[in-house]
Amino acid sequence: GGPAGCMTVMSLQYPLQGKVAAITGAASGIGFASAQAMANAGARVVLIDRDEAALAKACAAIGERASPLVLDLLDARQCASLLQRTLAIAGPLDIFHANAGLYVGGDFVDADPDAIDRMLQLNVNVVMKNVHNVLPHMIERGTGDIVVTSSLAAHFPTPWEPVYASSKWAVNCFVQTVRRQVFKHGIRVGSISPGPVITSLLADWPAEKLAEAKASGSLIEASEVAEVVLFMLTRPRGMTIRDVVMMPTNFDL
Repeated sequence: GGPAGCMTVMSLQYPLQGKVAAITGAASGIGFASAQAMANAGARVVLIDRDEAALAKACAAIGERASPLVLDLLDARQCASLLQRTLAIAGPLDIFHANAGLYVGGDFVDADPDAIDRMLQLNVNVVMKNVHNVLPHMIERGTGDIVVTSSLAAHFPTPWEPVYASSKWAVNCFVQTVRRQVFKHGIRVGSISPGPVITSLLADWPAEKLAEAKASGSLIEASEVAEVVLFMLTRPRGMTIRDVVMMPTNFDL
């Protein structure tokens, strides 16, 4: 049980020790839970969100391994500065979790065109632009992990959310195609596809759908999604978890 033994225990307890991670939409929900899980695993985490007050609170809750980066990703110039500003805060980037997203549900005929624009911009374009921003850095280093928050809606044409589901189908295709282009550089790309998670996005759900889901136990916690993200990040480098579909056991009832 000399120093080598110590190191083994240390690496098991802190599998992300020495890694730097950046997470978008990190002030709440899955993004916050993901940042917390990575910090607990030893990573230095940069929490990216446009809500400065919520971000400060989130970083305080996580502790010294967390740093805030206030960015409005819908502002093209701010969006383009993500990598540069992350590097200035924390150094070389190992892990990027593209998690920021918006939700539009309900009957398509009632959808607001501006809301459609904003949602597709954040859920699809911004994800692409963020990944485009961090890829050259990861390619140069010959290693990296990119995780994208998708949805169960990416795998099933969810009838009550055509706009949202379409954005996640796009994300699913993006993850699978980009992964094939970059694995030769030592970069893994994967997505998590949770069913309904207890986050602020659910506030936009139809009230009767939400009541029904709560009653039947068909909701999962953000922390449970974060555990899966951590699982993906801690596999041996030769293995990619490309997509994990996780849903409440009672979801199909």
